[in-house]
Amino acid sequence: AMAGEGGVYRLRCSLAGHGQDVRGLTSGLFPQGGFVSVSRDRTARLWAPDGLNRGFTEMHCMSGHSNFVSCVCIIPPSDLYPRGLIATGGNDHNICIFTVDKAAPLYVLKGHKNTVCSLSSGKFGTLLSGSWDTTAKVWLNDRCMMTLQGHTAAIWAVKILPEQGLMLTGSADKTIKLWKAGRCERAFTGHEDCVRGLAILSEMEFLSCANDASVRRWQISGECLQVYYGHTNYIYSISVFPQCKDFVTTGEDRSLRIWKQGECAQTIRLPAQSVWCCCVLENGDIVVGASDGIIRVFTESLERTASAEEIQAFENELSQASIDPKTGDLGDISADDLPGREHLKDPGTRDGQTRLIKDNGKVEAYQWSVSEGRWIKIGDVVGSSGATQQTSGKVLFEGKEYDYVFTIDVNESGPSYKLPYNITDDPWLTAYNFLQKNDLNPMFLDQVAKFIMDNTKGQTLVNTTTQFSDPFTGAGRYVPGSSSESNTVPAADPFTGAGRYVPGSTSNAVASVGKADLYTGMGAYQSAAAKTENIYFPKKEAVTFDQANPTQILGKLKELNGSASEEQKLTEDDLIILEKILFAICNTSAETPTAQQLQTLWKAVNWPEDIVFPALDILRLSIRHPTVNENFCSEKDHVQFIILLLKFLNPKGKQANQLLALRALCNCFVSQAGQKLMMQQRDEIMTQAIELKSGSNKNVHIALATLTLNYAVCLHKVNNIEGKAQCLSVISTVMEVVQDLEAIFRLLVALGTLISDDTNAVQLAKSLGVDSQIKKYASVSEPTKVSECCRFVLNLL
Repeated sequence: AMAGEGGVYRLRCSLAGHGQDVRGLTSGLFPQGGFVSVSRDRTARLWAPDGLNRGFTEMHCMSGHSNFVSCVCIIPPSDLYPRGLIATGGNDHNICIFTVDKAAPLYVLKGHKNTVCSLSSGKFGTLLSGSWDTTAKVWLNDRCMMTLQGHTAAIWAVKILPEQGLMLTGSADKTIKLWKAGRCERAFTGHEDCVRGLAILSEMEFLSCANDASVRRWQISGECLQVYYGHTNYIYSISVFPQCKDFVTTGEDRSLRIWKQGECAQTIRLPAQSVWCCCVLENGDIVVGASDGIIRVFTESLERTASAEEIQAFENELSQASIDPKTGDLGDISADDLPGREHLKDPGTRDGQTRLIKDNGKVEAYQWSVSEGRWIKIGDVVGSSGATQQTSGKVLFEGKEYDYVFTIDVNESGPSYKLPYNITDDPWLTAYNFLQKNDLNPMFLDQVAKFIMDNTKGQTLVNTTTQFSDPFTGAGRYVPGSSSESNTVPAADPFTGAGRYVPGSTSNAVASVGKADLYTGMGAYQSAAAKTENIYFPKKEAVTFDQANPTQILGKLKELNGSASEEQKLTEDDLIILEKILFAICNTSAETPTAQQLQTLWKAVNWPEDIVFPALDILRLSIRHPTVNENFCSEKDHVQFIILLLKFLNPKGKQANQLLALRALCNCFVSQAGQKLMMQQRDEIMTQAIELKSGSNKNVHIALATLTLNYAVCLHKVNNIEGKAQCLSVISTVMEVVQDLEAIFRLLVALGTLISDDTNAVQLAKSLGVDSQIKKYASVSEPTKVSECCRFVLNLL
């Protein structure tokens, strides 16, 4: 039975099972009322409530990691796994997925480049992971769908929000970021140290806790509503009570704190320095895991409270704990000024208040319990001389945890260097990496390695698994997945002049697609037939921009050539060559542009940004020709070609250039060479192109939607799920801002093409909330193709 309002939490049971620190906990779906714990002992354990007494029984132990296990979450039930699945993340950089009844993992997710320290599950089988490699990853079943990049240090906490497609990440860079469909929407700043935990209150609000010893309550819109103080040291974990806004926190000050109506209502001290994790069970009981390897459960229910003997044993254990004054948990202590035992005759003023007394030269710490009206001894305070380095990996360096961080002075006058070290590291390798990183003389190798061994008192466990994770890869700055450096994208463009001649605006024509007149809005196309047959997707061929007015383009080119600088001016011969190319391309004559002719075109497209657009228009039309396509997109020259087009996608650049560069990219897809290049450079091109969504020009939006559609056509053929995830994210992001119905139509066709014949892509689209995003287009009356196509997509979802 639940106790009444304002009940007090007392011990329900203590569970020994793990051999080392318990680092993660989550309440389970199966068995009911149970939970899962993970530990530095490399195992995960499933606990079920024990019907007879007030305890829990270990149902089974799961092993799959080759290093510490640091986090755990439950993946909700599906048709395939009606009891749900258990996901665990570890220092071996892996995520293991277990069923509730097998000791070995069902499968392992690999991809992170450092410790996975946080997991959160969403609808439709999605899983979000956060890592010390500074990235978060979104997984669907056994595949990585997208990588969230943007934090500059370890990601300690992740949560999937109830509203689809929204995700939160909290990092050692002190910020929290909100992601929508894989893109960062906003950052929440306010914490003054590593953000360690996140908890969801509602669709609109969430809580965060940090190493700055504070808890903050935020609105999704970015506003910090409240800051809660109470802890005296790092707060590691935060968990919310079901169906209300009250919550619990645990931290490095040896305590569990219970917060009600925004106040710290109760503080429970534990006989362990680090209280790493907590979770709340559905009956309101609180489970905590700590650095002593013991799991303790606390309850408000009198029926479930432990026996008097067990509570006495817990208090005895607490009273024998030794508290290190250096942690600052008890404030600044000067032993000489402390009162004697008589000080305990005065009652405390609030629950959790601590009082120090001196008895026979020994300092003891007591905590006031309001419910019992007495002081409970919480430990002996040991002098700093006796304090030893805890081995719970709590020293932070560059946002990551180490067992030790030594300060090394190489010479008297020079600077001192920080040397982080874990007991599982090889002292020689660590010393070598340290000297390399700081450009120090390799002669010091013996000395530094010996220093490490002396100062870790032989606690070195030389790890037999090779491949030591080097703590110095500067993981705070390295962003995986960006293999092609972004330096191909030039800096902000100096020209922001507005153009007067807008190419393509004269006939305002929209690209034609062979015979399918859906795209040109021409032809006597009957909507009645469409009710039975989906003529929209999956689309098999690229959509191109073919409309041209050669005379007008050449006229403009000649006019602007007059204003080009001497070394950039085209000769009469050059102009004749460009005219030849243009007419060869537009009249589909038998002539094939020669390599020499194309060099002239290359010269023209490298004109200054304010006059280049007619040349870009010629490029846009020419690239559809197989020979030209091969010439510009082949292995040999494609790098310059892509750099050139990406330069024009600069959001600050001229709109005419943006439009023509997008159209040229769309037209690249007509030939094999172009398709290959576009797929190779997909990441760069998509990332640049999506920046143009915020402009207001509908032609740019249509071209952007067409580019996405052409990518969808290619991805549908090769079935590359990571590519599809990126493309889905772009569709979802562009849908948010685009008004033009032609652009919307093309995005819908792209969406339909991407998810056709691929259940994984359908699940991913659902988890990004795409269905709720497009519903409104099902009721568009004109043009009818928009609503019809939308309904076909919704049927798939």
